[in-house]
Amino acid sequence: MKLSQFKYELPLNLLASHPTLNRDESRLMVLDRANRTITHKLFKDVIDYFDEDDVFVFNNTKVFPARLFGYKEKTGAKIEVFLLRELNQDARLWDVLVDPARKIRIGNKLFFGENETLVAEVIDNTTSRGRTLRFLFDGDHEEFKRVLDSLGETPLPKLLDRPLEKEDTERYQTIFAKNEGAVAAPIAGLHFSKHLLKRFEIKGVNTAEVTLHVGLGNFRGVDVEDLTKHKMDSEQIYVGLDAAESVNKAKALRKRICAVGTTVIRTLESTVSTKGELKPFDGWTNKFVFPPYVFRVPTQMITNFHLPYSTPLMTAAAFAGYNFIFEAYEEAIKEKYRFGTYGDAMLIL
Repeated sequence: MKLSQFKYELPLNLLASHPTLNRDESRLMVLDRANRTITHKLFKDVIDYFDEDDVFVFNNTKVFPARLFGYKEKTGAKIEVFLLRELNQDARLWDVLVDPARKIRIGNKLFFGENETLVAEVIDNTTSRGRTLRFLFDGDHEEFKRVLDSLGETPLPKLLDRPLEKEDTERYQTIFAKNEGAVAAPIAGLHFSKHLLKRFEIKGVNTAEVTLHVGLGNFRGVDVEDLTKHKMDSEQIYVGLDAAESVNKAKALRKRICAVGTTVIRTLESTVSTKGELKPFDGWTNKFVFPPYVFRVPTQMITNFHLPYSTPLMTAAAFAGYNFIFEAYEEAIKEKYRFGTYGDAMLIL
């Protein structure tokens, strides 16, 4: 497929700038692939489509406060640093994005916090926008992380085009977030509330957790027309024995396996064996799922309404079918569904 096939006109007023008052009360569009029908519900109704021993698979990654604001030595120029990945714990080396990138050179020192609480030195240019920083800090790693967390902000997507608000610290995090390492939230999971998970438990619907630490590569634009030539950035994933056994048991019983979000899709499809079983795994993936694609693990999927040309849209199209997903998006625009990070959800049956 071609990049140009994933263009559509999204009215800007449909981009959600804030979450719904309650997590599980966003709207839910239900796509039934077998009957080619579209139904409109609330997200809390998702439980009606699942039965005892079905499994929901969540991404339990936790977003860390990855956005730092500082200034450059001598000139005092304001600098925004977006922490991407810790490269070396002992050496305090981090891959980062810097804005504005043109003002930063190797050897520059950057200062963060009042009284220059934290100092970093630019030691490498890794990409046109990226840099490698060495933080100059004498304390142990736990103390260093506490300082980083105190200075950093929740990395709300800039597309929302508004200041960070108090509610974002909680709402831009799933309720099952445990393993810190993401710079963006797995947004399909934001719709789940504690009350909804309790209803799952009462009904006998099982849950399993995997980890994919979402990096900016998940949202980076595709700059090639031929999708087979697009390379996803590598992201760290983890599938434990419990999750693998839970999913494999459901497969053996022919139960539903619902992947909550495109990050879960990519994790499951990266760790499935040639026999179709999910394997425990601790490593990295650069899996890119786009049409046409034969899925080995998930039988259902929950996802948000994604932006034109985006890789999550391509993954959703692979699962729902290209024509059906665009039929659904046309309906969503007509019915004024909310798009993006804090937007509404879609269940693909």
